[in-house]
Amino acid sequence: MTYQDTLNWMFSQLPMYQRQGASAYKVDLSNTVLLINHLNNPHHNFKSVHVAGTNGKGSTSHMLASVLQESGYKVGLYTSPHLKDFRERIKINGEEVSEEFVVDFIKQNKGFFEVNSLSFFEMTVGMAFQYFSQEHVDIAVIEVGLGGRLDSTNIITPEVSVITNIGLDHTQFLGNTLEAIAFEKGGIIKKHVPVVIGETQQETEQVFKDLAQKNQSKIVFADQVEVEVLPSDLIGIYQAKNIKTVIQTVNELKSIGYGITNKYLKEGLLRVVSNTGLLGRWQILSTSPKVVCDTGHNKEGLTYVMNQLKNEVFNTLHIVFGVVNDKDLSSIVDLLPKNSRYYFCKPNISRGLSAEVLKQRMAEYGLDGDAYGSVNEAYKFALKAAKKEDFIFIGGSTFVVAEII
Repeated sequence: MTYQDTLNWMFSQLPMYQRQGASAYKVDLSNTVLLINHLNNPHHNFKSVHVAGTNGKGSTSHMLASVLQESGYKVGLYTSPHLKDFRERIKINGEEVSEEFVVDFIKQNKGFFEVNSLSFFEMTVGMAFQYFSQEHVDIAVIEVGLGGRLDSTNIITPEVSVITNIGLDHTQFLGNTLEAIAFEKGGIIKKHVPVVIGETQQETEQVFKDLAQKNQSKIVFADQVEVEVLPSDLIGIYQAKNIKTVIQTVNELKSIGYGITNKYLKEGLLRVVSNTGLLGRWQILSTSPKVVCDTGHNKEGLTYVMNQLKNEVFNTLHIVFGVVNDKDLSSIVDLLPKNSRYYFCKPNISRGLSAEVLKQRMAEYGLDGDAYGSVNEAYKFALKAAKKEDFIFIGGSTFVVAEII
């Protein structure tokens, strides 16, 4: 199979949460354990940091990878979802896994995947771990896909566990209270492995403390420690919490012998994009008019983004906006500015919500705009309408941002 043939098979033959929703969510780790044994336990051949959370785990993972790279380590990075190309999910020192490796891995294991009905996410985790083992990385930063306790990545025993924050997202899988979701994400806490919590929240603090105590694990709440928030090339003001989380995680790594100096920490934070290729976090696409995209899509993520918008100076705000069809719009509409011009669109996936339906539903909340046939058409009309003193924001879904970048 060619690379494209391989991707087509992966996306169409196996369930994937990002495209199908609930049918792709597995309720235990038995398939992952089966796969990892089939691959001869590649995750035993490298050290790791495990990163979970509702928001900020992607930025935090990329920052950590960048700092470790600056410190001279060979660093694997596993994240999801991708924006443009599947290979963005699996990188070593910022370089994407080769097309040849992806093709060969699927070719060699396709029969096993089919017989055991493995999910897209399960076999992708196996691919990443096999690649990191084969390439002899010193350490890998592993981002949780969904939840934590039952996530396919949760077979590793990391050097440090990291949980950025907790919000009401994916409630159909993780529970409909912050406490329940914290318990699921706290499932990555391992015995005697320190855990860094990025954000102290009244509803979740005790949940994490109890899990840490049960596992005899040191626990640090990053926002309770007085540290200087160092600058980063990830320029959203909401990155301050992630930077604090990274600093505390680095401190834990240093305490067990990792050679990360303050110089490497500072340089790593300033070179996240160039070191790792991270896209879609308050990414400036143009300056006249200013155009920014951001992948924040749930209540917490959009809160950060909208607060960032308040610091911008412009005449008119144009918002290119699309969502998936299971999005709880009632949880985010109050965050969206009413004195803006909206360009509603449907991301080009089966789970995308119709632009016309989105327009009708948003109008019920006093958010008016027009519906367009595609994300790019909506963006084109926004660019045409905007004056150079205006501001265009693109978001609502990772898939909307992916079509613009």
